[in-house]
Amino acid sequence: MMASTASTGEGFAAESAEGPRGQTQVDPLAALRTPDDPPWDVYLTGTVFLDIIFTGLDSAPVRGTESWARGMGSSPGGVANMATALARLGLRTCLAAAFGDDHYGEYCWDALERGEGIDLSPSRTVPGWHSPVTVSMAYEGERTMVSHGHEPPPPEEPSSHPTPATALKRRPAGADLPPCPPRARAAVASLTPGRSAPWIARAAREGARVFGDVGWDDTGAWDLAALPDLRHCEAFLPNAEEAKRYTGTDCPRAAAHALTDHVPVAVVTLGAEGAYAVDRRTGETAEVPAIAVEALDPTGAGDVFVAGFVTGSLAGWPLADRLAFAGLTAALSVQEFGGSLSAPGWTEVAAWWRRVQSVEGQDRAALRRYAFLADLVPEELVRPWPLRRAVPTIGFRRSP
Repeated sequence: MMASTASTGEGFAAESAEGPRGQTQVDPLAALRTPDDPPWDVYLTGTVFLDIIFTGLDSAPVRGTESWARGMGSSPGGVANMATALARLGLRTCLAAAFGDDHYGEYCWDALERGEGIDLSPSRTVPGWHSPVTVSMAYEGERTMVSHGHEPPPPEEPSSHPTPATALKRRPAGADLPPCPPRARAAVASLTPGRSAPWIARAAREGARVFGDVGWDDTGAWDLAALPDLRHCEAFLPNAEEAKRYTGTDCPRAAAHALTDHVPVAVVTLGAEGAYAVDRRTGETAEVPAIAVEALDPTGAGDVFVAGFVTGSLAGWPLADRLAFAGLTAALSVQEFGGSLSAPGWTEVAAWWRRVQSVEGQDRAALRRYAFLADLVPEELVRPWPLRRAVPTIGFRRSP
């Protein structure tokens, strides 16, 4: 197994610039950029939800009773979780999605475009279509979600008969959006069993490195052949249970190796145990344990993990460093409300790195696992800038 100890951070330059809302931003790809680069680092598409998150529940709600939550937050959710996490790590992010023309849709658009600097030029506002909504209840380190929404009508063909809400979750990402994705270094694709999204193949042909994740297979087939777009992916990032079911193995590490018969890089998340990854091309393997934190809300942590791994991959870091960074960003995210707006930025990574080194009795071997951060986090970002966070209501008026 490749050790995840030292790294020089080769290919990285801590270039700072004024980003959205005036915060100092870090460009992890600064040393790699050339005039011929694509305009975007990452392209993604999918459904944006308004997430309403209840935290501080002592237990799961019981039928016939009323439960009071000690905390509540609202933020853009769905594919917005991934887009925000990528943007906050300094990647030039482009999102294609449909937005309702209600207050929820306006809030989500504003939070993503003006708040996070995400390019929404391939996105569209749909008149008369209400935004999908997810209510998430966090308790005992887990979450339960209830969602509602309708499939948006196709462009220029409004429909008064929306399909059932389940179609919103299962339809191919980007099916209602422009067919030609913009040129980008990478794309993040949510693979759907039994479905193919033509934009994924097009993005791969244009040179984008495609990172694929997947949800639970409701059909129960767990057949890799039912994921036709997997062949276009550079990396596949399922969780342990998904990986075992897709490969017919009883060990997530064995499943990761089996998956490299289908995709060059397999990353399997192991929950509280961390993550394990295999790179077929280089022969690297890496395993990094999870960072122990007190989780407030796990919503979107998987998306933040993928964003961290994509960032390290585009920057050219060793596999173990990519895995450690992905786990760190996910661990930082669960300590805040919400999915998208809990994603950490580089200042929070820097603050964690400096703080953890000062803890008495800290395991020196564990510290060495993250030694690569020493060459990545700039000195001037010790004090975190105020990230936009989930708030209990979206009804407050803007300050003049």
